[in-house]
Amino acid sequence: MSSIRRKAFVVEDESLVLINLEDMLDQMGWSIIAQAMRLADAERLAASTELPDVAILDVNLGGVQVFPVAQILASRGVPILFATGYGREGLPPEWQSYPVIAKPYTQAEVERALGEVLALHP
Repeated sequence: MSSIRRKAFVVEDESLVLINLEDMLDQMGWSIIAQAMRLADAERLAASTELPDVAILDVNLGGVQVFPVAQILASRGVPILFATGYGREGLPPEWQSYPVIAKPYTQAEVERALGEVLALHP
């Protein structure tokens, strides 16, 4: 088994969801290289952090949508996985082709979605 851990950038505004996702990713062999709970922090980190293998983005950050962060990450070539309680239909048309996990999600669903993202961006 490889000791190289994949790296994730996580944007999530709910502390308990963030902690749960951190645990899931750790159990799957991933490291979180950066995380943000607010849009301004997420935008700064999206532009400056080392390139992750994937970004997992909560769509709704306290009533503010995460799409400016997604645009920064997409321009840097970072694969994106959206997390939302609204499903794919809750995304603007330009983002609907991206992988989505529906909240609340399980570790198996996160693992499947990450596999889908990595298959799209080998």
